[in-house]
Amino acid sequence: MTLVEAPPIDVTGLQRRTLGLLVGTQIVGGLGVASGVSVGALLAASLAGPWAAGLVGSCAVIGAALIAIPATRLMRTGGRRPGLVFAYALGALGALLVVAAVRASSVPLLFLGTLLFGGASAANLQARYSAVDLAAPDRRARHLSIVVWATTIGAVAGPNLAPLTDRLLARWGIPEYGGPYLFSVLAFALAAVVLSLVLRPDPLLTARRIAGEAPAQDKAVWRQAARTIRDSAGARTGVAAVAVGHVVMVGVMSMTPVHIGAYVHDHADLLRVVGLVISVHITGMYALSPVVGWLADRLGRRPVILGGVGLLLLACLLSGTAGEHTWRLSIGMGLLGLGWSATMVAGSTLLSESVPLEQRAGVQGLSDVVMGVAGASAGALSGLVVDLFGYSVLTLLAGLAVVPLVARVLR
Repeated sequence: MTLVEAPPIDVTGLQRRTLGLLVGTQIVGGLGVASGVSVGALLAASLAGPWAAGLVGSCAVIGAALIAIPATRLMRTGGRRPGLVFAYALGALGALLVVAAVRASSVPLLFLGTLLFGGASAANLQARYSAVDLAAPDRRARHLSIVVWATTIGAVAGPNLAPLTDRLLARWGIPEYGGPYLFSVLAFALAAVVLSLVLRPDPLLTARRIAGEAPAQDKAVWRQAARTIRDSAGARTGVAAVAVGHVVMVGVMSMTPVHIGAYVHDHADLLRVVGLVISVHITGMYALSPVVGWLADRLGRRPVILGGVGLLLLACLLSGTAGEHTWRLSIGMGLLGLGWSATMVAGSTLLSESVPLEQRAGVQGLSDVVMGVAGASAGALSGLVVDLFGYSVLTLLAGLAVVPLVARVLR
């Protein structure tokens, strides 16, 4: 009996197709996330008052971190596809629960829905690692950054679609602020269906097949991931870069609208100024990520991480001393987003290439859990710091938070 050899895998073609698919689903998923997030605080305030507005954002961040845990387990044993589909499906369910909460005026249901809504953010974050599985070593950072960049389109367009969807769906009996979340349901469901049908062959499973590795076993995933990170200096640096960059970004950005509200008192002007500053910040986060990826491939991961730290420090200096100068604050927020992009892209790439392929999904998932918890903690504490000491002290503390990362990279 003659054995027929399997045809060789066209890795370059498969990687190109995978990258195109990830970019498309990132745009759709990003539209859904931004559409809901743009009205989340307003919805919470309308149902329960200002105290609930800040908690909604924390719920979404915590939800993304928690949902990353089971999603990572699925990816570890079954590849990227089931994990991403699972996370988007939970995000769609969460958005649907938020719509139900609006109709029932239920605050507990709103928080539960927002928690599950975070699944879509978890999918968006995990998708960047899917771009690394089959990438050539000298193109890993660039391919990861392209997926990060694709989020720009959804992040910028989503908030602008929110008023339109709210107005159109109001004709069908959807209450105020419910329309953007119903749009999110459709966006997440579409992303899940497309990934389920088209992300074949799975990039992670294909990479394992090429490397000749056996399928991963779902045993003690987090213990193994923690041990793998502990034993790899590159992995430790990657996790630290992603987490610290996220802490500084979330901590400063979450209280910037409050700082603006302290000197802009007209409601219409406040919304205009906040919208301008946030747009500049989002542009800094995503628009230049391909350039950051190219630099990380050319110069190395650690120099780009240190460059990102420098941008974060400069952003804290400009923002903390901006006072009532909106343009100076805008420049600071743009640099804050760019610094986050550098630590995120270079740190994620360094983490991915510093661990064995079999452990990669678990390690990446644990890194995103750490990042999410760190960001949620920074967001929660930032309000207390500003209330007690002011916005300038917050930016000072955020700048000091990067000191351990600098020591870690230089070592």
